[in-house]
Amino acid sequence: MDISYTLWIPLVPLAVFLLLGIFNQKIKPLVSGYIGVLGLVISAILSLYTAYQYFFVHGKVDDVFQTFVSKSVWMKFTDTPQIDMGVLIDPISVMMLVVVSIVSLMVHIYSRGYMKGDPGYTRFFAYLSLFTFSMFGLVLATNLFQIYIFWELVGVSSFLLIGYYYTKPSAVSAAKKAFIVTRFADLGFLIGILVMGYFTGTFDFETLNNPEGNVILNWASTSFMGLSVITWALLLIFIGGAGKSAMFPLHIWLPDAMEGPTPVSALIHAATMVVAGVYLVARLFPMYYFVEDGYALNVVAFVGAFSALFAAIIAITQTDIKRVLAFSTMSQIGYMMLALGVSGYDGHDGVGYMASMFHLFTHAMFKALLFLGAGSVIHAVHSNFLKDMGGLRRYMPITNITFLIATLAIAGVPPLAGFWSKDEILVAAYEHNKLIYIVGVFVAALTAFYMFRIYFGIFWGKDKTYDHKPHESPLSMTGPLMFLAIMSIVAGFIPFSEFISPDKVGFEAHLNYPLAIIATIAGLLGIILAWIFYKKDNTLADKFANAFGSFYKWTYNKFYIDEVYLFVTKKIIFNGISKPFAWFDRHVVDGTMNLIGNSTVLTSMKIKGLQSGKVQDYAFAFVMGAVVIALVFIYVWTI
Repeated sequence: MDISYTLWIPLVPLAVFLLLGIFNQKIKPLVSGYIGVLGLVISAILSLYTAYQYFFVHGKVDDVFQTFVSKSVWMKFTDTPQIDMGVLIDPISVMMLVVVSIVSLMVHIYSRGYMKGDPGYTRFFAYLSLFTFSMFGLVLATNLFQIYIFWELVGVSSFLLIGYYYTKPSAVSAAKKAFIVTRFADLGFLIGILVMGYFTGTFDFETLNNPEGNVILNWASTSFMGLSVITWALLLIFIGGAGKSAMFPLHIWLPDAMEGPTPVSALIHAATMVVAGVYLVARLFPMYYFVEDGYALNVVAFVGAFSALFAAIIAITQTDIKRVLAFSTMSQIGYMMLALGVSGYDGHDGVGYMASMFHLFTHAMFKALLFLGAGSVIHAVHSNFLKDMGGLRRYMPITNITFLIATLAIAGVPPLAGFWSKDEILVAAYEHNKLIYIVGVFVAALTAFYMFRIYFGIFWGKDKTYDHKPHESPLSMTGPLMFLAIMSIVAGFIPFSEFISPDKVGFEAHLNYPLAIIATIAGLLGIILAWIFYKKDNTLADKFANAFGSFYKWTYNKFYIDEVYLFVTKKIIFNGISKPFAWFDRHVVDGTMNLIGNSTVLTSMKIKGLQSGKVQDYAFAFVMGAVVIALVFIYVWTI
C-alpha cells in the first residue's frame, strides 16, 4: 500500500497555519474562514480515502491488518537508539485520522458563524489549523520521540486556543494552568521515554510492540524497587497520558480550559487532545499487556474507573453548562481508560481494547455535538449558566433536537451510538473485574442524570423571559450540528470489532443482552430522575441539595482539589521550601559574592592613590623607598 500521500494530511493544515499566520493582517476574515475550511476539506478527503484503502482494499493480508511505515532517520547520535520521523498506518492511526479530520472540519465550518465579527478571526483559524496539524502528526507518529514532539506542539496549540481572549484575565490564567499542569505530567512522559530508550535501545513502536520481540520477552532483565524498569517506564508514560487526558489527579486544568471559545472546547476537549492519552496507551498496548503480567495496565484500569466516577459526581452539581460537559468528558475518557485496562489481547479477549477505541470514535461525534450545541445556546443567550436559560426549545428547534440526540447517545439509550460502545466497555469490565463493572454501571446512571439535567434546564424548565429574544443559529452553525447528530445515530452500527483489535485480526462481537438491559435500565433511571427534578420548575433539586449538606458543598467545589494544589504549591513549596532557599540564595550566596566584590572595591579605593599618574609622586615614592632600604642595610651592617 502506497502511503506517501498521507504526508499531505498534516502538511495541508500546516500550510494553512503559515499562510494565515504570516498574512494575518492582510487576509480578510471572510477569506481566512474559507481557506481554513478548504484546508480541512482536503485533509478530511485524504483521511477518508486512506481509511477506505486501508480497511477495504490493501490493509488486510491473510485476515490480519498490516502495519505500513514510511520513515527516515532524523537524528542519530550512536548506533542505537536513533530518532526517526515518518508515518505509521495501522487500524487505530487510520481511525484517529478520520476522527480528527471530521471533528476539526465541523469545528472549522461552525467557527465561521460563531466567531463572525471577532477581531482575531484570522488568527483564530490559524490556531485551529496549527492544532489540527499537531494532532495529525501525533497520531501518525512512528516512535515515542516523534509522538512526544507533536505531543508538546499540541500543548502549545491548546495554550494559544484556551488563552485566545488574551485580554481576559481568567482566560490567560486558564491557559497558563493547562500548560503548567500538563508540563508536569509531560515531564513524567519524557523520563519514561528516556528510560525506555536506554534500556530497550529503541523508540520505535513496531519494535517495542512486537509480542515476540526482545523488548517484551526480556522485560524482566532489569528491576528497580520491586518492579521491572520497563514497567516503571510504562507508568511514567501513562502519567503523560493521564495529564493530557485529564485523569485524576491531573484533571484540574480541564474545567478552566472552558474559558476558550466554545469551538475550541469542541475540538480540544471533546474529540482530539483529551483522547491523546487514551491513544498513547492503545499505541503501546502490547507492552502494557505483556510486561509484568499487565501490572501497569491494572493501574490504567483503576485510575480510569476512579476518574469516571469522580468526574460524574462533580458534574451533577455544576451550573456552567460548559463545565458540566468538561467533567462529562473526563468521565467518558475514564471509561475509555478502564476499557483498555480490563482488555485482553487475542480474539474476543481484546473486547476492552476494541470498546475503548469504539467509544473514542462515537464519543467524538456526540460530545463535539454537545459542545457545539452549547455554543449555539451561549451564542443566543450570552451566558454559560443554567440560571439564565430555560424554555429555549421554542426559539431554537434545531439546536434542541440535535442536543437531545447527543444527550440520548451519551446516556446510552439504544440504538444511538453511545449505547453500543458503552455496552462493549461494560462487557469487558464484567468479564475482568466485577468492581469496575459496578462502577461503570453506576457512572452510566449518573451520566444520564446530569446530561438530562442540563438538557431540561436549557430547553425546558422555567419559561424564562429574555431581554433579547433568542433565535436559532445560522446554517454555518446548525449544519455541523445536524451532521454530527446523524453520526451520533449511525456510528454505533459500524462493525468496529472487525476492524480494530489488539492483535489486528478482528473478531465478531455480539450484544450481551443481560448486561445491555442492565446498562439501559441504569440510564433510563437517570433520565427519569432528571425528568422529575428538572423538566418543570420546582424545588425538589434544592431540597435534595440541602439534604446532602456538606457532601453537596464538597461536590459543588470539586472536592477542593484546586485548593489542595494551591495549598501545596503556595504554603508548602513556595513558603516552606522555596522561600528558605530564596533567603539562603539572597543572603548567603549573594551576600558572599557581594562581600567579596565590596571588599575588592573598598581595598581598591584605599590603594588607588598609589597609581595617581603623577611623576613627582612616583619619584618621591622611589626616593623614600631607597632611603628606607638604605637605612635597613646600614642598621643591619652596624649590629
